Amino acid sequence: MSMLEITLRSATPADEAFLFDLRRATMDEHLRRAGESPDEQAHWERVRYRYSDAHIVCSGSERIGLFKFFRSREEWTIVQIQILPSRQGRGIAARLIGEFVQQAQAANVPVTLNVLKGNRAIRLYQRLEFQVVDETDTSFQMRAGKPAR
Repeated sequence: MSMLEITLRSATPADEAFLFDLRRATMDEHLRRAGESPDEQAHWERVRYRYSDAHIVCSGSERIGLFKFFRSREEWTIVQIQILPSRQGRGIAARLIGEFVQQAQAANVPVTLNVLKGNRAIRLYQRLEFQVVDETDTSFQMRAGKPAR
């Protein structure tokens, strides 16, 4: 698969079932590890949270993931990034996040995200120069780019 094929498009209501299945496939294990219950209602709430900021990751016309983010003047926030398990390990998330961070740096704003403790994605975020800036019992808040004032 060529990386040139990866595109983003805005999510539509027709994508909800795909996003629910994607969330179950990518998050159930991490939720259990964090001591949280992967229940259906919570998954639907998370899928619908900031839905207008959801972008479908496509390879050609095939939906392969989700990249949900928003931008403010003070910071840009990655809400969720999920790639189908069959497409993970190919650098797709790293490329998308890396490009997002580069754009934020050009705009002179930091990028933040929250990640469950125990989620293997933490290693990816650290490789992309995110640093832990705060934590709760179950998650880390991470930041890349311009330091906090």
